[in-house]
Amino acid sequence: MAEIHAFRAVRFVQRDISTLVAPPYDVLDTPDKANLLARSPRNIVALDLPHCPAKVAGSQKVYDAAGRMYEDWLADGTLQRDGRASLYVYHQAYEHAGRRYLRRKFFARLRLEEFGAGQVFAHEQTFGGPKEDRLLLTRATRANLSPIFGLYPDPKNEIAALFEPAIANEEPTAVAIMDGVDNRLWAVNDAALTDRVVRALRDRPIFIADGHHRYGTSLLYRAERQRQAAAGFSKDDPANFVLCVLAGMEDPGLLILPTHRVLCDLEGVSASDLGGELERYFDVVHAPGVTEGAKLAEMLPRHGPLAMGLFVAADQGAFVIAPRNSDLLAAYEPNRKPAWRQYGLSILHRFVIDEVIRPRFNGGRELTIHYIKDAAGAAADAQTHRGVAVIVQPTTMNELSDVCTAGELMPQKSTFFSPKLATGMVINPLT
Repeated sequence: MAEIHAFRAVRFVQRDISTLVAPPYDVLDTPDKANLLARSPRNIVALDLPHCPAKVAGSQKVYDAAGRMYEDWLADGTLQRDGRASLYVYHQAYEHAGRRYLRRKFFARLRLEEFGAGQVFAHEQTFGGPKEDRLLLTRATRANLSPIFGLYPDPKNEIAALFEPAIANEEPTAVAIMDGVDNRLWAVNDAALTDRVVRALRDRPIFIADGHHRYGTSLLYRAERQRQAAAGFSKDDPANFVLCVLAGMEDPGLLILPTHRVLCDLEGVSASDLGGELERYFDVVHAPGVTEGAKLAEMLPRHGPLAMGLFVAADQGAFVIAPRNSDLLAAYEPNRKPAWRQYGLSILHRFVIDEVIRPRFNGGRELTIHYIKDAAGAAADAQTHRGVAVIVQPTTMNELSDVCTAGELMPQKSTFFSPKLATGMVINPLT
């Protein structure tokens, strides 16, 4: 079962923390870090990103320095630990495509489970380098500085509704504007209410939307602490938990946006040649005159949930493909679960790329793939890198749930949850 707990968070003392919060560490580069620190030398990025980029581990001294800085900020009053255990309601108000949204979530400590052994499910693969960086930072600070993002099924949005009376007439505990997003936090420490929320989540699965490396790091840290403490390690040790932001999958403010692919350095490929190879397995609808990624994206829904668009830079040709057999991958991956085989990005990577483009148009060599958030940018990137832009549709909540509960992992960059969580709203101490 999924087990969450209220906890005594460490937080910035000041209420408006707009200059102190930061986007997640894994979307930041060195100039981003410098810009955040220019806003305030006490910005959370000073702690959360001691080595940049975090895809590989830095030297031990940078993590040791982060640990000392964390202790200094606690000592001088920049940070303070709350006196009462709370669940922390977290709202983000934002605009997308001309519409206003409110994404309702809350912070809690989530008990760690090995993937596949309980109610916590991963949806994407993780890699070693980022986990090594996060493990060194966790050892040094003995804290979760940034959360994972978990989703739970809640068709009637009952859990978010439980919090509404507690925050309806209350000023937020902390506020922050980050990248145009209004972030608001309330500490809810009514024991009866928090107990109702804990019970309501007990039998629901948790799907990790973002933060797979952080979750994997916490598993490694728990195992390490257990070895060190031996018989003294209890089930209530803080290392058994990870900081988590939790949101209902059906929350109307929760959006999954697509991440498009650009297959680079395919200069000799024409739309007619590529379309001709694919039409043996796909319905191919050519789109003469369409050279804009956004227009190609608009065409996809009417061709079905597995449709994707291809823009070939070499001859400015564009077309839409949709598999005639939704279980096309059964012949290639018979041991994979149907939910994974019948997922659009699985078909793209395992068949379109692996069985068609790589062997027939790239000499069997691995492709360089760029991941681009907007369709217009993907088409432009394809022109710059003499490639093919693949415009995809957003992953749905049902697809995510079905693939995860089948015990499968989606291809890299299958989901893009927008907006990003603000790091620095709360910290989970592991002491």
